[in-house]
Amino acid sequence: MTRAGREPDETMHLKVPALAPDETMQLKAAAPPDETVQLRTVETPSSQNPGDSSGKDKSSGKDDSSGADSSGTDSSDAGDSSEAGGSRAQGRRRRAARPSGPARVRAAAAPLVARLAPWAARLAPYLRRLRPHYPRPGRTGWRRWAPSWRQWLGGVLTLLGLSTVAFGLAYAATDIPENLNTYATQQDNVYFWSDGTPMARTGWVRRQNMPLKDIPEDVRWAVLAAENAGFYSDPGISVSGVGRALWRTVGEGDTQGGSTITQQYVKNVYLNQDRSIGRKFTEALLALKLDNRMSKDEILEGYLNTSWFGRGTYGMQRAAQAYYGKDVGELNVSEAAFLASLLKGAGLYDPALSKANHDRAVERWTWILDRMVDIGKLSASERAEYRKFPEPLPPGRVFDTGKQSDYLVELAAQYAKKVGHLSDKEFDLGGFQIYTTFDRKRENALTEAVTKARKKAAKDHPAAAKTAHYGAASVAADGRILAVYGGPDHRKQGYNESNATTVPAGSAFTPFVYAAALHHGVHKTRDGAATQVTPETLYDGDDGVPVTTPEGPYWDRAGKKVAARNDGRKNYGQISLHQALAQSANTPFMQLGMDTGLDKVRKTAEAAGLLSSSFGAQVPALSLGSATPSAIRMASGYATFEAAGKHVEPYSVARITHNGSRMKMDKPAQRRAVPAKVAEQVRSALRDAYALAHPETAAFAPGTAGKVGTTQGDTAAWYVGTAESVSTAVVTYRIDLAKSLEPLPLKGVAGTPAESVPYAIWSGALGLG
Repeated sequence: MTRAGREPDETMHLKVPALAPDETMQLKAAAPPDETVQLRTVETPSSQNPGDSSGKDKSSGKDDSSGADSSGTDSSDAGDSSEAGGSRAQGRRRRAARPSGPARVRAAAAPLVARLAPWAARLAPYLRRLRPHYPRPGRTGWRRWAPSWRQWLGGVLTLLGLSTVAFGLAYAATDIPENLNTYATQQDNVYFWSDGTPMARTGWVRRQNMPLKDIPEDVRWAVLAAENAGFYSDPGISVSGVGRALWRTVGEGDTQGGSTITQQYVKNVYLNQDRSIGRKFTEALLALKLDNRMSKDEILEGYLNTSWFGRGTYGMQRAAQAYYGKDVGELNVSEAAFLASLLKGAGLYDPALSKANHDRAVERWTWILDRMVDIGKLSASERAEYRKFPEPLPPGRVFDTGKQSDYLVELAAQYAKKVGHLSDKEFDLGGFQIYTTFDRKRENALTEAVTKARKKAAKDHPAAAKTAHYGAASVAADGRILAVYGGPDHRKQGYNESNATTVPAGSAFTPFVYAAALHHGVHKTRDGAATQVTPETLYDGDDGVPVTTPEGPYWDRAGKKVAARNDGRKNYGQISLHQALAQSANTPFMQLGMDTGLDKVRKTAEAAGLLSSSFGAQVPALSLGSATPSAIRMASGYATFEAAGKHVEPYSVARITHNGSRMKMDKPAQRRAVPAKVAEQVRSALRDAYALAHPETAAFAPGTAGKVGTTQGDTAAWYVGTAESVSTAVVTYRIDLAKSLEPLPLKGVAGTPAESVPYAIWSGALGLG
């Protein structure tokens, strides 16, 4: 066999495996294209039976049958050639089939695989060593199941690699928002009357942007020393700080801390105040991007103008005005150090809020100044000049108008934050619509009635009127506060007289003693069973009757017998409890309180609405009103009797929305204070009390109930009554706030029993006067 390109005599030897007899192997030659090399194999002697030589042509070495049909063999070969030629022709006519998807992928990946193959070969031994074999050979005990250091290292490196990739993808996918959040764009809070009309609009957040160049360098470094001394060198985040914050989040549920100033600025203007790992991660990504996009001075300027400093202020400029009454450019480093301490939490460091706050503020102010020395931004000699804490100004009012509505706003704001679970910071940002329970007509009528009384007192008793105070409130049977009188001018008076717990309730408290006795009964012996009392039960109503216990007279600490007194030292003799309340006989109720149990009297009063904090010592005087409830609480207590013995805590806000969306808020629950029968018996006596004192008015105002309240020493005068399911309490007293908080004698300011000023205000507010 010869092939093109070889010498004619050159022979090519091919070693092929043994084939069956007459089997033909065809080989395609590379050139020429259609040349076919045919090899015919013959049966070798080793394939035959060694002992059988028959049928052989010994001379030719061929089988006898081999020549029987040699022409047939040639014909078959020719046919094969013809068929092969036909197949090639058909293949040239058909278009080649498109490779499958996986095939194309393998083909595309082939170069990469080829490049990586040497590396894979090198790594293969190491990877095989990382493959876990459990239990591990050559180890004993728990070590048979512990991963090797190579496996640990591989796992850590893999985790780091995946984390790096994930962080890179997250960083690439994070965009800085174009719009600032509501923490950087303050809104007003709007208050509405009960009829839905606007009552007041308050700009709680006060902000004024200040260029960084106008903020003294000492002020800037006071903030940086307190919050982020490495601000100008960090990449926008603190890796260790974020790690600590995440650890605290997982371990303690607290995500505070660990933030650079850049991160805090991002939180101020782009994110909400949610405390979660997700928000912290987003904060870090945005801080990194922002640090690459903005200069450090731009970030610091934005931070100083958007941070919350308490007292409704955002930004260093407004904080300087609120706490020191000056512009930020006029601050010294000591004042700046205090303002910087507020960034940690104004609710914890504003000295005006509590003594504990003051102590914390002084401690942090000291630390910040020392820190400035440590970082080289304040010399030791300059530090020595600031040893005295720079006391800030008292808090100012952010909604002062001089109108009575200021007191309503104050009450509603306090209540809204409580039931809406809103922090001062959240509420100060604004955007809230507070729908109050205040009735515009009742409020105007009450304010007009008190104003009239004030003018009359100033005319008739000019000296005493200078220290006169008037508190009043109207509360519905369902707990709604409908109107209050808080004082003459909210800008000049720092507290709400309708909510002040300053003077005792006096004999206006006796309905609670009556209710407790009707409910629980009385004890004439120390361990005996309670004896039920009724409105017709008789008690001694004479003046000066000694108070007794089951063991005998009650002695005070001075060793004197305690005796009750009636107004005007009047004697009533044996009198029913109903009549005693209707006629304002005091002595029966001091003894009744002792017989019922002063603890039960107090619990009944608290259940009806009085606060436990208004009670003093548990002595016989408790039954004659030694407690000091506010006008709101006294009105609420009488409203409980009007509501058939069911009490609802007084509330001033019906609903709250934020940017139009209704917020979830805690609604006061109704509870049973006294049985309905007891409540009706108390109301009956109060109706008779009103009818006896004011028969003409009672004739055209059926169902009206009320009682006067006097105190020993004539230091306060009350009138509390109910009309049309609304209870109103009015109190008049004198205190010279420039000297002390001790009540002074009224000296005629409250009128006379026949012409009581509290009653005149009460009836005028209700249109009964």
